[in-house]
Amino acid sequence: MPDEPRIGPKAAEDETPLRPQGRSQGLPMRAVLPNAITAAALCSGLTGIRFAIDGMWREAVIAIILAGVLDGIDGRAARLLKAQSRFGAELDSLADSLSFGTAPALILFLWSLGDLSRIGWFAALAFAISGALRLARFNAQIDVKDQPHKSAGFLTGVPAPVGAGLAFLPVYLWMATGDETFRDPLVVAPWTAFVAFLMISNLATLSWGRMRPRRDVRLGVIAVVGMVFAALLLEPWWTLAVICLVYLATMPWSILRYAKIRRQRAAGPVPAPFDAATSELH
Repeated sequence: MPDEPRIGPKAAEDETPLRPQGRSQGLPMRAVLPNAITAAALCSGLTGIRFAIDGMWREAVIAIILAGVLDGIDGRAARLLKAQSRFGAELDSLADSLSFGTAPALILFLWSLGDLSRIGWFAALAFAISGALRLARFNAQIDVKDQPHKSAGFLTGVPAPVGAGLAFLPVYLWMATGDETFRDPLVVAPWTAFVAFLMISNLATLSWGRMRPRRDVRLGVIAVVGMVFAALLLEPWWTLAVICLVYLATMPWSILRYAKIRRQRAAGPVPAPFDAATSELH
């Protein structure tokens, strides 16, 4: 029997989709919970627009971040409950496009880009369209077995939720410092367009979900994660800004590491894809 791709809700682009078991018989009851979480993520993202319309910038950004957290839960809940479905996959993609493409674009336009009128609107459109194009590209490649980046443990471009978080970097800095320079549309517009480019680019980026720290550093990783969580409670905007900068700093390493793997593949057999992508962390 041919090996047909399995479709279902996904928490991240680097996760392996499951395969359908026979003919679809409709949406099972166990699929309600993960799809309800996806719907909650969608509502959270769209509510961020409502907060932005009222000038509640802090709440608008938090709503998008909450949507990102929920987006990371729905796919895992579906796999835990064995509730993958085509319906869930389509709902997940729609929610991601609206919550991490359309909503951040409108929030940035209302917060800053609107002062540039047409140019600001084009920057917002570029971001929203890039988010939709990225998700469409990912969906179109679900059935494709030959994906060089994924087989090496990398993603292609910046994921949509991460792109939304990066796009808000000027907002984080503005919240942290109160400096109106970060709200200047001449600063925000190029940054928004740059992040839009990163989302639809073919650059190799880290797949955090596939990293496996060595046993001797796992306790340290847990401690760092705990400290980051505490920092988010104490200094959320500075912490979010630092997280964005750290992620951006990993991109040159990812590009160079993938280029090395590609050269190794051209020369002959290479180590296991996961180990190559994570500097042989296991």
